[in-house]
Amino acid sequence: MDTAAGPVADVAGRGRLVLAATPIGNPGDASLRLREHLAAADVVAAEDTRRLHRLCAALGVAPAGRVLSYHEHNEVARTPALVQEVAGGATVLLVTDAGMPSVSDPGYRLVHACAEAGLLVTALPGPSAALTALALSGLPSDRFAFEGFPPRKPGQRERALHELAAERRTLVFFESPHRTAATLAAMVAAFGAARPAALCRELTKTYEEVVRAPLGELARWAGQREVRGEVCLVVAGAEEGAGVEELDEAELVARVLERVGAGERLKEAVREVARRHGAVARELYDAAAAAQRASRAGAGAAPRG
Repeated sequence: MDTAAGPVADVAGRGRLVLAATPIGNPGDASLRLREHLAAADVVAAEDTRRLHRLCAALGVAPAGRVLSYHEHNEVARTPALVQEVAGGATVLLVTDAGMPSVSDPGYRLVHACAEAGLLVTALPGPSAALTALALSGLPSDRFAFEGFPPRKPGQRERALHELAAERRTLVFFESPHRTAATLAAMVAAFGAARPAALCRELTKTYEEVVRAPLGELARWAGQREVRGEVCLVVAGAEEGAGVEELDEAELVARVLERVGAGERLKEAVREVARRHGAVARELYDAAAAAQRASRAGAGAAPRG
């Protein structure tokens, strides 16, 4: 069973990995503890060292330890060396460009590796774009799901969103500005134009903006302008019973075979269609397999299961 240690200062002489939340826009949101650790850590691993130095300049601190880059392109190679630093007694401070490391940012691999090695991992809490957007959205915040960035490819994005159509928790997404309009249009197709939502951009910055409207209106709004800045999309969860389309057996089988034709295995296709439409998976599998055999009349091929 994992156990958490007390405050970092109370574990003298022991190496540790410290995950540090950085401002998501306004440097004034930096915590006192972040300033202290930037000035004292033995190693500062930063997603972008140039941004780190700009942040330090804004905060009036100078890293005393070694500064190195740690981003999605080198984290696999650099993780073992950082684990060794912690194992040797060093304090390694991990920062990303904004917000908490490992939340849609580098960090997970290093945390996992340190935990597996029995090393101390702690955090400096702070700004979070996902939680800030959720709080500002005006949508229910008692239960929510953070979905990160939707897939970039249109087909994968549409499939991922359709799988969330019946999710009753509020959904929080990150998105790049140049894909925001296309993602909102895909959300309209998956969730319906009337689903309440909020587009939050440039949070905590000078031009912060929160646009609250049904998805259809948000999609039109984004399609009529150049969306700029860091974007969070918050979408209300489905109402009870929403997102479950009742189909007869022939229609369900057709949906399954369509997914199989696109390359999905029969079992997975049946499982997903049954989940989405409230069908009995075993019965649907038998019907789909029979339909598959019939379509291959005389071929003697077994269904891909």
